[in-house]
Amino acid sequence: MKSSRSIPWLFLILALFCSSALGDSDERVIQGNTGSSFIAESYGKFDEPWAMTFLPDGRLLITEKSGVLNLVRLQDRSKQAVRGVPEVAYGGQGGLGDVVLHPNFQENRWVYLSYAEEGPWRIKGAAVARATLSLEADPPALENLEVIWRQTPKVSGGGHYSHRLAFGPDGHLFITSGDRQKLEPAQHWDQNLGKVIRIHPDGSIPEDNPFQEKGELAKSFWSLGHRNVLGIAFDNQGQLWTHEMGPRHGDELNLTVAGENYGWPLVSWGDHYSGFPIPDHDTRPEFKAPEVYWVPTVAPSGLVLYDGSMFPDWQGQAFIGGLRSESLLRIRIDGQEAEEVERFDMGERIREVEVGPEGALWVLEDGSGGRLLRLVCKC
Repeated sequence: MKSSRSIPWLFLILALFCSSALGDSDERVIQGNTGSSFIAESYGKFDEPWAMTFLPDGRLLITEKSGVLNLVRLQDRSKQAVRGVPEVAYGGQGGLGDVVLHPNFQENRWVYLSYAEEGPWRIKGAAVARATLSLEADPPALENLEVIWRQTPKVSGGGHYSHRLAFGPDGHLFITSGDRQKLEPAQHWDQNLGKVIRIHPDGSIPEDNPFQEKGELAKSFWSLGHRNVLGIAFDNQGQLWTHEMGPRHGDELNLTVAGENYGWPLVSWGDHYSGFPIPDHDTRPEFKAPEVYWVPTVAPSGLVLYDGSMFPDWQGQAFIGGLRSESLLRIRIDGQEAEEVERFDMGERIREVEVGPEGALWVLEDGSGGRLLRLVCKC
């Protein structure tokens, strides 16, 4: 017969085990400033993660700026590096950027990547490539990679690539192309810097793009006058929303309409970093003003329009990651109007936000050791 004196020791061992397991899960409560709250759970750390997208089987692709594409299995929180990623120009804001799936990924296995690439004399620019993702290979691999779009021209410096990607409801690929900190090219027709681009999935240019009489390069433009566009998403009405970092404050959320000019660098709700003023949007009504702007800055990065089932009251609302503000912002969208309605204090710079297959929100923290977090309802 077992001695009863062994039972307390058994309970102690079990308690220590449970305590260790809870600590490893790294759960915490995140509060919003209007009363909502999440339970956040960590699913691992990454080195300067930048973007993520879910595969149909529930696995994740996560990019790291240095040029690593990770295939992440959430059940055991394991990750594999995918072979065949193109060489990237890593440094400053440059490196491996966005990753999205073709709308018919289950049939064609096409994955689209954006990244910074180097040209002659160390000048740089963003590029977009597509490749077939072979999940059967060991390790998994990108095959038949081809570049379908490039920033023109390549320039010096390491900032404002933007290079966020989204497929529209009509099947076209939209690309955000930053001004590369050169300002004036955002208004130039012979450069695709400071623009939102619309192309076919193979890189060819749709004939119904809005600027058909402004030169060959301009035929790929959807809109112009942008600065550093780090968020892009479509709502359930098929409307395109983008956000961009302002200069010194003046971040913007824009309903991004074909043929519109958003005014950079001629107008902004912010000022130059030197303190030199920039005329406000309301001084130049010919330029489209943002639906929401932020002074002081939130430094937005990542954008998703919520369409899950976990938070039914938030259907159609936008979530934006905040870098400088170390926050997650909830934006109510009503037709063509938008307003910030809640801000969650994340305590870390947030680079990316997505909706998972089960309706949870997933975010990537910025920088070395940035965590992948799953946010669920604290009900």
